[in-house]
Amino acid sequence: MLNNIKSQLLNVGLKFISIDDKIVRMFLETASSNVNEIVILPAVKPVMKKLVKKLQNKVVRGRVCNGILNGIRVSIILSHVGCPNIAMVMESLKRCKTKVVLRVDLCGGIQGDKEITVGDVLVSLGSYCDDGTSPQYIRSNASLKFLLESINNPLKMIQNMDTGNQIVYFSKPNETLTEILMKTGRTINPRIKEVDFWTTDALFCETSEFIRSLQSINVQGIDMESSALFLLGTLFNIKTASILAITDLPGHPKYDLLTSNEMHPNLEKGIDEAIKIVIEALPKIKSVIT
Repeated sequence: MLNNIKSQLLNVGLKFISIDDKIVRMFLETASSNVNEIVILPAVKPVMKKLVKKLQNKVVRGRVCNGILNGIRVSIILSHVGCPNIAMVMESLKRCKTKVVLRVDLCGGIQGDKEITVGDVLVSLGSYCDDGTSPQYIRSNASLKFLLESINNPLKMIQNMDTGNQIVYFSKPNETLTEILMKTGRTINPRIKEVDFWTTDALFCETSEFIRSLQSINVQGIDMESSALFLLGTLFNIKTASILAITDLPGHPKYDLLTSNEMHPNLEKGIDEAIKIVIEALPKIKSVIT
């Protein structure tokens, strides 16, 4: 009986809000009006804490932490790890006034044409969608196929593939935001690089064959969120960009997260620099919002 009363009260309340606001409240635990035009999305708590610590005039609204960085009003939301989580946040943000989403977090680095190491900061030129979420959106929105480049999964050249994404699409961030991050980044750390990323759902499946397949197409960054972020930014007309700090080097004898206990001395420095770059770039990013 108590459950019936609760359901009836909930349904009465839902009559006074839109379906869009209901979705925002479900996933962000606040009203859509409490989300700013510029949103920063870390995926892990340590990065979230670093960002929130720098906020001025901090106000928490459910999962949304609002405040001012470098004179610009922003919202910071912990997305949690993985494309399904990013998709739920982006579905909420398209129902808000959000116009820019910046991903600031951690990633893996793959040795390739450009020399990279732990602590380096990477800006994504785009990400191959080898996750499980992006293909579902591409299937549901056929027009996306005509907007995206695609390749045969390079792993097929190395081993038999009975399952997984046979064709992998390539989603891209907003070029203007990417350019702003790079120009700002070069004034803070000349080692900052633009590279292609590969997004995967399976952190613990980075085999030597998998790493070689990424090297064959000169992918030098690997993460678990960027492909869906860029794809849904394109679909929802939200400008997106991703700046990430390398925490490990899959396949490296000393700095592979899954095989070594040794921590690189520059690990913390990288994410601090990525955050600093975003904060410095915010006034220019604000100026491109139309």
